[in-house]
Amino acid sequence: MAMFDYEFMQRAFWAGAMLGIIAPVLGVYLMLRRQALMADTLSHVSLAGVALGSLVGMNPTMTGIAAAVIGGILVDGLRRAYRTYSEMSVAIIMTSGLALAIVLMSLRTNWSKSFSSYLFGSIVAVNDSGLWLIGGVTAAGVIYLFVLHRPLYNMTFDEETAQISGLQVKRLSFSFAVLTGLTVAAAMPIVGVLLVSSLMVLPASLALRVASGFTMALLVSVAAGWLGIFSGLTISYYVNVPPGGTISLMLLLMLLSAMLVQKLRRRQGRYKQQALLMGQGSRTSNFREGVER
Repeated sequence: MAMFDYEFMQRAFWAGAMLGIIAPVLGVYLMLRRQALMADTLSHVSLAGVALGSLVGMNPTMTGIAAAVIGGILVDGLRRAYRTYSEMSVAIIMTSGLALAIVLMSLRTNWSKSFSSYLFGSIVAVNDSGLWLIGGVTAAGVIYLFVLHRPLYNMTFDEETAQISGLQVKRLSFSFAVLTGLTVAAAMPIVGVLLVSSLMVLPASLALRVASGFTMALLVSVAAGWLGIFSGLTISYYVNVPPGGTISLMLLLMLLSAMLVQKLRRRQGRYKQQALLMGQGSRTSNFREGVER
């Protein structure tokens, strides 16, 4: 049977298409705000929420979402408390979330197979309810970014100036942290908790390296995210390997390829410039010889 004859593959591609819109765009904002590790931090916190939900008999997805949102709020609050050393907030929440997850996981030995899907990602983990959840997060994120794109742009590049100009920076940063937490939790079924940050950071890294402007960077990040997700899911299906790791490797390969192409172009440009200078030097030398004669 063809790949799309299976409903779980159709759901996986739909989920990937939606996550490929919101996650890379948020990644661009996070990279520009010097918060590239925030997605990784929230994934560790979300893992603790999933472990707690499995331990007490609650829905692990819901507890993971709640933990990721709370983690995002805490990161934003600590970032303001340690304004001079803002990266400390990421380190504090990341280590705390991972420590809590380890302790909670140690309290229960018979973890089900479904829990491993939260860790590493699983195509079959995307059920109908999960697809609706991803759709709701994506729709809310797109509306949020569309309505607040100008304030977010100002806050991203100069937070102090934005606050002086009257922008409610604290509320905006708070809401952005909540959206990031929701997106991280919603991406768990596709790439897994341990690799969810790659879905935000790698497409954004590629876009910021090749794009000539902010809007172009957003578009390139979405295109790169889609290409990495779709190719990763396809390879995962036919080769029978985990989708999360495959998607991350495809995104990494795209980033390294772009860096290599840029390096070759710069080298070629230097060669052309050297050849042009040598040509001008030879013409000047011939001119001088003609004048002397």
